[in-house]
Amino acid sequence: MFSRILSPSQIKRIHEVSLAILDEVGVEVPHADMLGRFADAGARVDHRAQRVRIGPALVQRCLDQAGKRFTLQGRDLARQAAFGQGRRNYNSIAGEALWVDEPGGVRRYPTLADVATATRLGDALEEITMPGAMADPHEVPVAFRCVDVFATMLRNTTKPVHFWFHDRASARFINEIMIAVRGDAQRASAQPLCYPFLEPISPLRFPFNGVDLLYETARLKLPVAIGPMAQMGMSAPATVAGTLAQENAEILAGICITQLICPGLPVCYGGICHAFDMRTTQLIFAGPEQAIFGVAMTQMGKHYGLPVYINVGLTDAKRPDAQAGIEAGITLMLGAAAGADIFGHMGISGVDQATSLDMLVMQHEVIRYVESVMRDIDFSDDALGLAEIADAGPGGQFIDRDHTAAHFRRELWMPRLLDREYYEAWRSVGAATTEQRCRQFRDDVLASHRPVPLDGAISAAIEDVLAAAHRELG
Repeated sequence: MFSRILSPSQIKRIHEVSLAILDEVGVEVPHADMLGRFADAGARVDHRAQRVRIGPALVQRCLDQAGKRFTLQGRDLARQAAFGQGRRNYNSIAGEALWVDEPGGVRRYPTLADVATATRLGDALEEITMPGAMADPHEVPVAFRCVDVFATMLRNTTKPVHFWFHDRASARFINEIMIAVRGDAQRASAQPLCYPFLEPISPLRFPFNGVDLLYETARLKLPVAIGPMAQMGMSAPATVAGTLAQENAEILAGICITQLICPGLPVCYGGICHAFDMRTTQLIFAGPEQAIFGVAMTQMGKHYGLPVYINVGLTDAKRPDAQAGIEAGITLMLGAAAGADIFGHMGISGVDQATSLDMLVMQHEVIRYVESVMRDIDFSDDALGLAEIADAGPGGQFIDRDHTAAHFRRELWMPRLLDREYYEAWRSVGAATTEQRCRQFRDDVLASHRPVPLDGAISAAIEDVLAAAHRELG
């Protein structure tokens, strides 16, 4: 099942324009060592302006050597996120600056306790492959915030996790925690728990810390997701085609950076561009353009043989209402049908307005729906049921047959939150809305789910790393 927007000739054209952007315009890289590596590799470097012009041959060389398959594994090695292997993965948001406890309520600054709650919920939701921290806890100093967040997440899930890395100094302690969990550096490298996210600053710039921290994460050969958020009409041309070409150029430049740091490092192509709303002056999470971008960027990433990350399944709505369902469902279905590897970030209220656990629960139901649509269909003789149809005959029925009892649980998707009751039955239990059912489900899960605790020795080792991080970075 595949959805397509770009023709082969259009893919070729976008690629050619992206190469022209990199060769003629270039990218800004404010990192002295990386500028030197680009120069040594044959790029044209203006050290004073920190501008790098990357020729097509270097881009192709880096594309060829980039790792195109990898697997993240949780504390429980069976809980995996597989990339470039024909599997769909889903993550909740890596962290938001604000938190909303109840849709429509007052927003507040999140805490480390919120990270624990969000991770525990992500651990319980079976379709969330990689729980995100969902909160950027303001009470923790930024210098070691990501270290505390990572440790808190490991206490609350056995899945691989997603959070925001900060800088090279703190990334060293992230590495030490992974080594403590796995037992040694070799296994920490072979069984990565997470990956850093390199986000170019559109148009055509890279942040120092985003590049610099990769020198540290490359010690364990952690895969790198590269995802600029070019905004059509604001930080990219006001056309779909121009935005695709610029976004693609920025990702290709990011791939070059990863390969100049560590040849063969696995990468994920993060085609997460968006349109910009000229009326509200903020980006658009889930308009029709986002469905187009999701499918088109998946095609571009797959053209290069890379696993793909796209921003679909999101919503501009602030609560899990009809708008949220429409926007999340349509964009996620098209993105999944296009063949992307991972979809996120789930659990955001509006356009990065806040974290909402209620929204995450609603989106999880959308994911379950989409996954059922994407299922493999059984076309065996038993499933086709010729003998059953013949036995029932014209005017017969199937509700009371053994064949029905044997198959309906596999063939029929059962919702948890969507309403299918008779009208009076629905009224008799309070005529609940989808939003109310999301809230009740969320509360029930958080009241009952307890993640598998950390091993005592590993927990003690992580505490030692945290103490060292607080001393050295604080």
